[in-house]
Parts: sequence; C-alpha cells; structure tokens
Amino acid sequence: MREYSNVISLTKNSRGIYSLDTSIGCKSGMDNEQGGCYNDCYAAKSAKLYGYDFGKTVLRDFKDEKHRVSILNKINRINLDFVRIGTSGDPSESWSHTIKVVNDIKHCNKVIVIITKHWTNLTIEQLEFLATVNVCVNTSVSALDNPDLLENSLIQYHILKKYCKSVLRIVSCDFNKNNKMGLTLSLVQDELFKNDGIIDTVLRVNKNNPLIKNEIINVSKSEFLGKKTIVSKFKKSTYFGKCSNCHEMCGLNVNQKEVEHPLKSGISKQSKIFKR
Repeated sequence: MREYSNVISLTKNSRGIYSLDTSIGCKSGMDNEQGGCYNDCYAAKSAKLYGYDFGKTVLRDFKDEKHRVSILNKINRINLDFVRIGTSGDPSESWSHTIKVVNDIKHCNKVIVIITKHWTNLTIEQLEFLATVNVCVNTSVSALDNPDLLENSLIQYHILKKYCKSVLRIVSCDFNKNNKMGLTLSLVQDELFKNDGIIDTVLRVNKNNPLIKNEIINVSKSEFLGKKTIVSKFKKSTYFGKCSNCHEMCGLNVNQKEVEHPLKSGISKQSKIFKR
C-alpha cells in the first residue's frame, strides 16, 4: 500500500474546510472498529480508494522554517475564521506532537479548531498550554461509542472547558426505538444532548452498515455536496452542507457556560452517563 507523506500541508476539502492535520491515518480508530468509527469512517474509505493504509498513523511536521512560515501565511489568508486539526487523523494519538505544531502556528490570525476522540488524554501541562492559545477543542462523541470511550470523552470535554473553548461534537442518529438496542442508544443520546456547548452532526453510512442491517438506526437518502448519500438524521433542522454557510463554525459560534479555572476551583466531579 502507498505511504502517507510525513510533511504537513494545508488542505481544503469539498466542504470548504481548511485542515492542517498533525497526523494522517488513525491506528487507534481502525483498531477499535474494522471500518473505523461506526464502521463507516469517511477518511478511511477515501484512503482505501487511493491505496493508503489508514490503519497506520503518520505524524506530519514542517520541513523547515521556510515551510512553516509559508503555511502560516496561507492560514492567515484563508476565508474562514478557523483552521482545523483532526480531519484525516486524530491529534490525540500524539498530543505532544500536536501541541508542538499548535505552538508553531499559534500566532496565526485564526482560531485553531482541534477535533478529537481522546484516544489518549492531555496532561495538565498540555492543558495549561492550550489555555494560552486561541483554540476550540471539539470532542467527538456518539451514543454508538463504547461506554468506556464515551465516558472518558465526556470527562475530557468537561476538563477542557476549564482551560479553553470546549465543544461536544455529537454524531447523532435517528435511532429505531422499536429495536431494543436502538431504544437503549436513543436514551444515551438524549443524555448527550443535555450538555451545553454542543454541535449536532449527521451520520453518513453505506447501505451495508450493520446498524442498518440490524435495524438499529433509521436512514434516508439525502443530497450532500451534489451527491446522493445515506444518512441517519436525528434532527431535521441539523445543517448538512458547505461549511461556509454553517452558523456553528465548528464551535466558534456555540455558547458554553463559564467555568472557573481549576487552579482556583479544583476539577469537579464529572457528570454521569448511561451504562449499557
């Protein structure tokens, strides 16, 4: 199979998002489920199409100072208010490397959005660093996550609120409540939506996904960027299109409750979630 380059690059996808991925590929996600998250990871499917091994994580960095400055200048010129880390790989697979890259671009004129499932957790020192830069961390969760992963993600989401903008990025589904597992998962999902500072995202699936075959989720056909796709949509009003027309902007425009910094208040006990 082809190998990913370890040279970092600024890319723009079909939704209009600019990404500066500190890693590409996702060993943790592919080890967790055969097809990646929810057995339908779009990045994994794209990698397979082009012959790349998405199950191998490659860390990406600047070639030299000239390259770093060039990328920084490009970020400053993009037509969105943020640049994203975590599109084709999860930055939590190496927080030390991600923090290093964030430090390298921290003087850009954009918010740095980090999207993660927290395969590993940030240290106190790394959290303290994030408190000094303009970042918004999106913690990606779903009722479909295994309970241990979901619980850890929720804990990290609450901890991060004490250091920076922290958003809960919920991959939601229209669960079939006439199905025993569908009903159970719908209750977990209801609990997720009780959090503040949330983003609702639509699950895209292929017709052979076990969630469809086992009648756990309800699906419908929808047009996405000019193509027909199968989706499970929890809320009819959830935006599903080009990012330039999205109000939430990966959390930049999402409100969250003010939380006192842990150096003053101590880290509080985290909220309880459904076990299944």
